[in-house]
Amino acid sequence: MAKAMHLGSLTRMAGFGALCALLALTACVESKDKRILFDGFYFRTKAKKVDKDYSRFIVTAKDALQSVDAARQAAEYEGTRYCLENGLGTSRIKWIVGPETPDDQLVFDGDTLVYEGECNP
Repeated sequence: MAKAMHLGSLTRMAGFGALCALLALTACVESKDKRILFDGFYFRTKAKKVDKDYSRFIVTAKDALQSVDAARQAAEYEGTRYCLENGLGTSRIKWIVGPETPDDQLVFDGDTLVYEGECNP
């Protein structure tokens, strides 16, 4: 009898684990559908403040070597989003390294494009 209860518990646990895996997979599929593509490429972008000043920020676009032009667009988009979402009241940005930077002066960390800017109301 103890073995039957033990097997029943294992079966329930396996079923619960399979359900969790299915839900996690569904969440991944949904997020891929909501991705923004630039010239057909997806870039993982991130913007973060510099020091304690929310108006100054760094944007990174990973896997930029897929298409540097598209990565530039993705980084610019993320910078604009950063300024708007952090309550800085503007989409205008004064770029230190950004969309107007010549190709030979762009900053890369491996295959990650790095932009730097300041939200400029």
